[in-house]
Order: sequence, then structure tokens, then C-alpha cells
Amino acid sequence: MRRLSVKLAFLLTSAFCLEPNLSAQETNHLFPQKSPRASVSQDVGTCMVTIEYHRPRVRNRVIWGDLVPFGEVWRTGANEATTISFSHAVKVVGNSVPAGKYALFTIPGRDKWTVILNKRYNQLGTFEYNPKEDILRFDVRPVATSFTEYLTFEIYPASNSSAYVDLDWEKLRVYFLVEIDLDKLIEARMAEILAKASKTNWLARCEAAQYLLDAEKDMPRAMKLIEESINIRQTPQNLFVKAQILRWVGRAAEGTAVIEQAINLAIKQNAAPAVIKPMENMRSEWRKADQRR
Repeated sequence: MRRLSVKLAFLLTSAFCLEPNLSAQETNHLFPQKSPRASVSQDVGTCMVTIEYHRPRVRNRVIWGDLVPFGEVWRTGANEATTISFSHAVKVVGNSVPAGKYALFTIPGRDKWTVILNKRYNQLGTFEYNPKEDILRFDVRPVATSFTEYLTFEIYPASNSSAYVDLDWEKLRVYFLVEIDLDKLIEARMAEILAKASKTNWLARCEAAQYLLDAEKDMPRAMKLIEESINIRQTPQNLFVKAQILRWVGRAAEGTAVIEQAINLAIKQNAAPAVIKPMENMRSEWRKADQRR
């Protein structure tokens, strides 16, 4: 038994001596962990939100107020500090947060938790935590929920531009809202794409018009863009968008004529059913709606 222990000690020593530059994260992967590494990501509009953490188990222990003390800064997981990252600027519970990666600390309490975003994300637990490096603190209220053995983070979409970040462990949940200014981001991206688009790029103008149509805003601009697209090159796609814009602004008869033109052109070009069928379905819907008037 002693020989086994000595051998194991030698192997462990060798692993660290032979690789002196291994980071804490790399050495964690050498052997199984009691609190396995995990991550969860979710697109919120055009922003990617990612949480990286380790998942401790309950293991029949008293968690809140014992294993995780009340009133003390917690790494919100195990091993290294849990992190949250945003690919674009966001609002967290209404507070502006720049794009970037942050340590996600919490201060649990019986009736209130404080959530902390700290700009020093690469930390081992809370040993090096410095409140002067906090970029945001806000309070949330814990709620009772069903039992969860492993600490679990989830990101649930609330709308096209927002999502809830949920933490579940034992029989408790805390959550908070992340939002992005989707219109501002899309407008900036659209302006950049159109500025770089060549004079022969009908597709960029068509897609910009499609976005404005889907967002149901600035129809004069959408019409201008789709006319530019069609003047460059007439396609079933840009004719279909124009038909919908015409219908949206109340020019139903013109819209019907243009959708017929789009379908005929698609058939002439031997377009795939995936191109033709949506146009035919919309034409059918319009005919039914017109008959009910």
C-alpha cells in the first residue's frame, strides 16, 4: 500500500515538475473533478452571452448558510471564479455593462442576494477578490424551486433582445435579466454593410429592406432600398420583399401584381421549391384575406 502511495506521489510530482507552465485550468483536466467544469451560451439578439463555471454537488450537505455562508462573497460555484462574458455591450438589470468577460461573484443571504460583476475574471475562487475592481453590484431575491443536485446555470430567452440568467442549486433559484439594444446594433451593422456594399450588390440592399420590413419600421427607407436592389438585378427574392412592403403600406393590388411577377420569375429560373413555395403560400393567404373584405 505504501509503495502505491509513493508511486502515486511520484506521478503527481512528475506531472507538475515536467510541465511547470501548466495553468490551474489545465491541471484541473489531469484528473476527474468533484465539481466538473461546465459552460452555457446563448445568443441574445446579436450578442453571445456565455457563463463558465464548475458544478458542485449537494451530496446531502446543508448548502445555504452552512457550506455557502450568508453574508460572504462566494465564487458562485467551485474551483476558479465563475465567469460571464458578453460579445456586445449589454444592460444587466437595467445597468450598462461593456462587452467583455467578468468574474461573477455573489453574496448569498436568507432574503436577498447581491450579484457582483468584477472586471478581474481570472481568479481562483475569491482569494484575490478586490471590491475596487467591481463594475456592477445589484440585489436579487432568491426563490424556492425544485431540488437540483448539481449547481446549474441556464440562460433563457425572454425576447429577441433579452434573456434571464438563472442559477439553480439545492432548492433555491436566483435570476437576473440581460438585455441588448438590438435596434441600435442592427442599425450600426446595417449602416456598415451598406457603406461597404458595391454598386452591384443587390443582396445587401435586399436584406436591409427585409430587416426593416420584419421590424415594421421606416417603410419609405425599406422601399428605397428594395428599389435600388431591383434596379441592380431583378430577382424573385427582391420582388417578393417589394410585394410585402407594398402590401404593408396599403397598396394591396400592387403587392399582388409584384408577387405574381416574383413567382413567375422564380419558375422561369427553375428555382427550388424552398424559394417558390413561401411566395405561393403568401399569395394564397392574401387572396383569402381579400375575399373576406
